[in-house]
Amino acid sequence: MNRKLPPFPHLTLRFSSSSSSSSASPSPPPPRRLPPPVPLRDLLAHRLPLLHSPAPPPRSSPPVHPHADLLLRRRSGEATPESLHLELVKRGLTHDLFLSNHLVNSYAKSSRLACARQVFDCMLERNAVSWTCLVSGYVLSGITDEAFRVFRAMLGVGSECSRPTSFTFGSVLRACQDAGPDKLGFAVQVHGLVSKTVYASNTTVCNALISMYGNCSVGLPIQAQQVFDSTPVRDIITWNALMSVYAKKGHVVSTFTLFTAMLRDDSAIELRPNEHTFGSLITATTVSSCSSRVLEQVLARVLNSGSSGDLYVGSALVSAFARHGMLDEAKNIFLSLKERNAVTLNGLIVGLVKQHCSEEAVGIFMGTRDSVVVNADTYVVLLGAIAEFSVPEDGLMKGTELHGHVLRTGLIDLKIAISNSLVNMYAKCGAIDKACRVFQLLCTRDRVSWNTIISVLDQNGLRLLSAGQQVHCDAVKWGLDLDTSVSNALVKMYGECGARFECWEVFNSMAEHDVVSWNSIMGVMANLRAPIAESVEVFSKMMRSGLAPNKVTFVNLLATLSPSCVLELGKQVHAVVLKHGAIEDTAVDNALMSCYAKSGDMDSCEQLFSEISGRRDAVSWNSMISGYIYNGHLQEAIDSVWLMMHSDQVMDCCTFSIVLNACASVAALERGMEMHAFGIRSQLESDVVVESALVDMYSKCGKIGYASKVFSSMNQKNEFSWNSMISGYARHGLGRKALEIFEEMQQSGANPDHVTFITVLSACSHAGLVDRGLEYFEMMEDHGILPQIEHYSCVIDLLGRAGKLMKIREYIRRMPMKPNTLIWRTVLVACRQSKDRDKIDMGLEASRMLLELEPQNPVNYVLASNFYAATGRWEDTAKTRAAMGGAGVKKEAGRSWVTLGDGVHTFIAGDRSHPNTKEIYEKLSVLIQKIRNAGYVPMTEFALYDLEEENKEELLNYHSEKLAVAFVL
Repeated sequence: MNRKLPPFPHLTLRFSSSSSSSSASPSPPPPRRLPPPVPLRDLLAHRLPLLHSPAPPPRSSPPVHPHADLLLRRRSGEATPESLHLELVKRGLTHDLFLSNHLVNSYAKSSRLACARQVFDCMLERNAVSWTCLVSGYVLSGITDEAFRVFRAMLGVGSECSRPTSFTFGSVLRACQDAGPDKLGFAVQVHGLVSKTVYASNTTVCNALISMYGNCSVGLPIQAQQVFDSTPVRDIITWNALMSVYAKKGHVVSTFTLFTAMLRDDSAIELRPNEHTFGSLITATTVSSCSSRVLEQVLARVLNSGSSGDLYVGSALVSAFARHGMLDEAKNIFLSLKERNAVTLNGLIVGLVKQHCSEEAVGIFMGTRDSVVVNADTYVVLLGAIAEFSVPEDGLMKGTELHGHVLRTGLIDLKIAISNSLVNMYAKCGAIDKACRVFQLLCTRDRVSWNTIISVLDQNGLRLLSAGQQVHCDAVKWGLDLDTSVSNALVKMYGECGARFECWEVFNSMAEHDVVSWNSIMGVMANLRAPIAESVEVFSKMMRSGLAPNKVTFVNLLATLSPSCVLELGKQVHAVVLKHGAIEDTAVDNALMSCYAKSGDMDSCEQLFSEISGRRDAVSWNSMISGYIYNGHLQEAIDSVWLMMHSDQVMDCCTFSIVLNACASVAALERGMEMHAFGIRSQLESDVVVESALVDMYSKCGKIGYASKVFSSMNQKNEFSWNSMISGYARHGLGRKALEIFEEMQQSGANPDHVTFITVLSACSHAGLVDRGLEYFEMMEDHGILPQIEHYSCVIDLLGRAGKLMKIREYIRRMPMKPNTLIWRTVLVACRQSKDRDKIDMGLEASRMLLELEPQNPVNYVLASNFYAATGRWEDTAKTRAAMGGAGVKKEAGRSWVTLGDGVHTFIAGDRSHPNTKEIYEKLSVLIQKIRNAGYVPMTEFALYDLEEENKEELLNYHSEKLAVAFVL
């Protein structure tokens, strides 16, 4: 018999040779034999008087178990497994096989597996039912390993009555399905055993095989499809099983193709879609990235079938519409359901959270909690929603309220996931102490508990490093440090806290590394800006270990390469990405674009950007725009912004902040104000990221008053907001005002970070507040921040401006790290104006160290040359400039620019390339004469050349800034 099977685009259906031969030579079907005629008397027997019909012979009733009263009492709910067991002992029926099997089954279904096993072990006689009841009990309780051991023991018995039945195979296959891909090998062995029995064509067993292969196999469910093709009789469960497999794996086309084939199937079994069928279709639209129109078509099909009122289908529809962002439709379906449960409510809340509507999700819970019976999962989902509140203070208040409600219900002791969610909620709302307190009060802790608290501690930096170390000690005491996932979290925690030595110590002590382990250590190296050679070596070791890199691996590796601009190495990584088939991942594409942009290869960046035209996200556009900005192409960046707007791509706060930072870097005030206006039209003017970028832009463009107004109007301020305002005042010479903002920041409860202290120390340096600056430097450890190289550089600059050069050596000796070029540059600049012999020696040491550490950096040669010139060492000046030429490096000339209506005009010192050079120099001569008449005297000591005074004055007169001012006027 030929059976029509659904066409699958990726699978080739194999037909039997008999079917192919029959199709080649078709023959007419034989005539169907009619059934024998039924006598008229028999047809009308029900209308004839009973007197004329003979009495039917008495039917013999089936034999009844002599002690069936025990089972009837059990089924009516009057007896527990313990009372049934007691009754069997009293009556001496413990050796009755039928009753003993029933007792094992009762204990197993009640999750009393120890009692079930005890009864089973005491049985003198066992059959297949005995073994199957015990196996299914372990499977229902999730103890799959024990179920496998019992099944192996059953096979070892070898008796005829203990051979596995279809129910036995179904339970074992369900255990394999729950165990996942790790048990695929054992599952294949079970399949081989099934194929040797009469159950190879059993529909129930085939259905279990389809579900098992769907859950255990990775990639295309080819084995599940093969079982489906070989199933002789397919019922609705068979079709639903394979549809569920395709749906969960995101194969939308195969799922709907299978559904269409089911509707067209002409087998003897009537196949009508049920709630599980529609559930698979809805799951397919949710898991994949298909259009919402497909989901609307499924809804129309559900409405036509009359299944819209089904609780299971309704819950799936609510979750699917919410996840697609169609919140109004999801809420309408939710409200139209006559019956709702916790699953329905949870699906709506999860969808709202994914659409960043956490506040609305909590509001729906508050409005429906009296009409819907919630469960523990509801509180887990709700706590996750509260953790995503846009205002952490509001989230903390709601979370504390929900915490009290959970305590009153008593559910917190029943499911550890609630406690883990409470730890996560308090941490994300900023209440770290409460998060640690909840963790300490946990009676039991699982891997998620430890990973959550470790993640909490690593996100809060050095301030909680000691607490993280305590958690590490507790994990060692419990033996959890041997768990790979816990060790991975510890690596990430130590890395985020900057404890590189401890991070490597944990990584090297791990008995086994998985992909997450390597990704964690590479992510740490990227964050700590480890040398490229070390990162590449770690990646090579991972490849040699036999593990295949995933998209996270490549993103971390490319993040390590990006700051150093190693173009050739980036291309090699790109080749490895292509080899492993990860190029179609948007995150990897974005990382490659960023790497090419930082390497200056904008052509490759543009080519990659055009290749992903169909799957660009906001990060792709931001990477492209920031690449243009990084390479000095501001106009192309602005053009990309307008192109992004016209491509229906929603601009986020990151896009605005990137463009505003670009405008700030070149002092393009008009462009920045245009973006400010566009941000207001886009309703992003109240976003803390955009507002902080506006403060930074206006302060860097010279509009400190505008920056102050934006800052004062902010409803919410973060660390970047405070830092931008403090650095803005410091940049404009308002050091005391900057310190006032810092004091206000501390009073508001905001925690300063390492950038805050850099700006504060810089403000003290510009204002000449030496003692106060040193006090702030010593204050850093009180805030849990270890001074970095940048902070020591600020202190050295502070002491140098105040002329306290001897104290500089003291702070250099205090540094826990070796001085780098930043430190020696600051020392050299501080020593440049000194005539003291000791201080000149310090400057000579600084210039020597600079040229040793970075011989290819032209800035170091210029600083050393200027130092020699300022101290009158003209021979050393000439030698340094000659060494600079011998090293093949060249310093780019300093530039000044102004923006007028026709574009940006750039000038260098003594520039005569501008079209209006004649008018510029004529105007500049008039201006110089006016300022001299007003008493201006050129400071020729800053013209660091061995020239006459008149020549030095001429150099100062034609500075690039003066040319720019003359052009504007």
